[in-house]
Amino acid sequence: IPGNEANVSKVIDGLIRLGAEVVHSGISDVHATGHAKQEELKMLLSVARPEFFVPVHGEYRHMVSHARLGRTMGIDHDNVAVCEDGDRVVLADDGLQVERDAVPAGYLYVDGIVGDVGQGVLRDRQVLAEEGVVVVIVAVDVSNGSIITGPEIITRGWVYAPEAEDLLDECAEQGRAAVSEAFDHGATDIETLQRKVRRAAGRFVNAETKRRPMIVPVVMEA
Repeated sequence: IPGNEANVSKVIDGLIRLGAEVVHSGISDVHATGHAKQEELKMLLSVARPEFFVPVHGEYRHMVSHARLGRTMGIDHDNVAVCEDGDRVVLADDGLQVERDAVPAGYLYVDGIVGDVGQGVLRDRQVLAEEGVVVVIVAVDVSNGSIITGPEIITRGWVYAPEAEDLLDECAEQGRAAVSEAFDHGATDIETLQRKVRRAAGRFVNAETKRRPMIVPVVMEA
C-alpha cells in the first residue's frame, strides 16, 4: 500500500533480526492482492443479482470501473451510481437518485477529549512545529505613553536562547521602538500596540533568520 513502505521495511528488518528468512515481493514474485479480481466480482454480482448498485470502495477510478462492470452484468444503467463523500443516495418509487454534495463531508480531526479541531488550530500547530514561537512581553503606562518594563523575549523552537542573546536583544529593541512610535502617533489601546509589536518583531525575525515563527505580543497595562 503506498505510504506503508517504511512500516513494512521495519517489520522485515525486525523479522530478520530474529533470525527469520523473509521472502517478500521485493525479491520474489509472491505478492497477492487483498482485493477481488474482476471475475470474482462478476461471480458475486451474478449470485446477488442486485437491482441497484453503488460501488463504495477504492479510488474514484476503481469505483467507475466497478460500476461499468456492474452494467455489463445486466444491472440497469440508471440503477448504478458512482458517489463521492457528501453525496446522498435516495431510493424512491421511481428508482435511484443521487443528490450531489447534499451532506457536509470531509476530514474531522478529533483531539483527545476536546473534540473536533478547526483548520485555524491545525495551521497554528503546523507553524509552531515548523517555525517555533516568539513571545514579546512589555508593560506600558498608556496614561503618559511610556514603557515600564521590557520588552522581554521568550522563544521556543526558533533559536537557542543562550547562544542568541544579541539577536534576542535586537528583537526586544525592535519591539520597544514599535511601542514608542505608536505612542508618538497617539495610539493608546492595547490592541493597536500589540499589532505594532507583532509586525515589528515579525519583520525583524524574518529579515535576520529567514524564518516565520508565530509572534505572540503580550502588552500589559501597568
